[in-house]
Amino acid sequence: MSKTTPQKTTKELTATLFGWMEYIGLPELGLDQVKAKLDTGARTSAIHAENIELFDHDGVEWVRFQTLPDWDNPKVGFRTVEAPVVHIREIKNTSGIPEERLVVKTLARFGNRTWKIDVSLADRTNMTFPMIIGRAALKNHAIAVHTRKTFLVSERPPFSRRKET
Repeated sequence: MSKTTPQKTTKELTATLFGWMEYIGLPELGLDQVKAKLDTGARTSAIHAENIELFDHDGVEWVRFQTLPDWDNPKVGFRTVEAPVVHIREIKNTSGIPEERLVVKTLARFGNRTWKIDVSLADRTNMTFPMIIGRAALKNHAIAVHTRKTFLVSERPPFSRRKET
C-alpha cells in the first residue's frame, strides 16, 4: 500500500498566533479592554461577574452584573453590564465541581478580528485574570496560542503596571 499526502484545500487557513494573555474587546458589553488568559484547557469562556441580577426586558430574560475589566488598574473600576441570557449551562469550575452558570453571547474583538462567543458569568475574585477565553471561543477561527508570549494581537495599555513578556 502506498501512503498519500493529504492535499491542502483552498479553505485551509494559516493560523493567527495569539499570546497566552491578550486584551479582548467586548464592544456589545461596553468593555473596550478586558485582560484575558487564553486557555485551551478550558472549554468555556468566563468573565468575572458580581451582583448578578436577572430581569425581564421586553419579554426576554436579561442579566445585569458588575465586572472589573483589568485587575492591574484600579482606576478602571467596576463596570455595570447588561446582556440577554442565551442559556444556563452546567460548567465545571477550576476545582472540577459542576455549577450552573448564566451564559451570554457577545461580540469579542481579538486584535483586528471580531466574532461572537459564549461567555459564562462567574465569580473570578480568586483568579489571576478577570476573563478566561476557552477553546470553544477559538474553535473554527484558525488560532494558535503561544505558550510563552503575550499581547501578540493586542497592545498593552499604557496604564498596565506589570511588565509582561
